[in-house]
Amino acid sequence: MGTAQQPLRRVAGLRFAKLLGSGATNGFGALPNLHRYGFMAVWESEAAAEEFFGRHPLWQQFRQRTTDIWTARLAPIKSHGLWDGVNPFDYATETADADAPVLVLTRASIRLLKTPRFWRYVAPVSATIADAPGVRAAIGLGELPIVRQATVSLWDSARAMQDYAYRSEKHKEVIRLTRQEDWYSEEMFARFRVLSTEGVWDGSGPGGVQEAP
Repeated sequence: MGTAQQPLRRVAGLRFAKLLGSGATNGFGALPNLHRYGFMAVWESEAAAEEFFGRHPLWQQFRQRTTDIWTARLAPIKSHGLWDGVNPFDYATETADADAPVLVLTRASIRLLKTPRFWRYVAPVSATIADAPGVRAAIGLGELPIVRQATVSLWDSARAMQDYAYRSEKHKEVIRLTRQEDWYSEEMFARFRVLSTEGVWDGSGPGGVQEAP
C-alpha cells in the first residue's frame, strides 16, 4: 500500500484517491492493524472504475495478497468540508429514501497539540458506532497514524444514522468539544447512497444491497 501512491497518479479516470490504514481495535485503536486497509476512489466514469478493478495490475496485486475484499459502489447524497483542500464529492448529488441503506464517511486532520484530547474523547465514542442500532458495519481508518483519521460506517437507513447522531449523549458531547476546542485543522462529512456492494467483511457480506435501478 505504501508504494502504490505513484502508480495511482497515473490511473486514467481516477479523480481523487486515498489509501487508508486501520487501527488495531476494530479499526479504532491508535495502534495500527497491518492486515486491514481501505481504498477510497472517486472516478470520472463507471467505465474508468470498471477498467481499474477489472484489469489494472495494481489492483490485481492487491487481490493476490488479500483473503477478503469488500467493495461498495456509492453516489454522494450530501458532503461538506474539505479533504486536502478540496471537496472530492462536490458534484451532482443523489436523493435517497430515508429508509434506504447509507454509508457515512467522516474524516479530520487533527491539530497536533489537540491529539491527546481527541484520543481521550473521540476514539472511544467512535468505537461505539459499531454497536449502534442499525449499523451493518463500521471501521476506523486513517491516512496517517494519530493525526489524520476517518470513520466509515454502513447503516440500515439514514433514519437509523440520524437517531444515533442526535440521541447519543456521548456523541453530542464530542461534537460540542470539537467545535469549542477547535480540534481539527480540516474536516469532512459525507453521506452516500449505496448503489451496490459485493465481497466479504469479517466473514460475511454486511451490505446486503442489491444493484440500484
